[in-house]
Amino acid sequence: MTAKELVKAFYESDLANDATIVPRFFHKDCKMHWNSSHGFRLLNYNDIEDFFENTRKSYHNIRFEFTHLIEADALVTSRHTLFANTIEDPNFEQPLAHYSTIWEVKDNKLYRGYEISQQANETDLECMNSYAERKI
Repeated sequence: MTAKELVKAFYESDLANDATIVPRFFHKDCKMHWNSSHGFRLLNYNDIEDFFENTRKSYHNIRFEFTHLIEADALVTSRHTLFANTIEDPNFEQPLAHYSTIWEVKDNKLYRGYEISQQANETDLECMNSYAERKI
């Protein structure tokens, strides 16, 4: 599997319901460097397991729409929007955040992640339209 195929398979997985996501996709020595509107967080394997456990408690469904998915050797860069249906309202999907992420793949697992995210704002049509453009 290429690095791009691995990253794509990760994002196409059932992140809201599948408890095997982290062991299947993440390297045991992984690190996620995440800059968000809440500040910087450095996550290790156990932190990522906790993150997805909490995600499974909060969301009925999660999906991603990509504008970019670019591979260069063991690096994959993605630009995407995260959409979700909460447990409280499983029939309503909403955009949660926009992301730009650089993944480094090692041993066919996600080894390093460098991610920037910001909350999605549905009322900002220019921004939402920017994420609607597909460059894959």
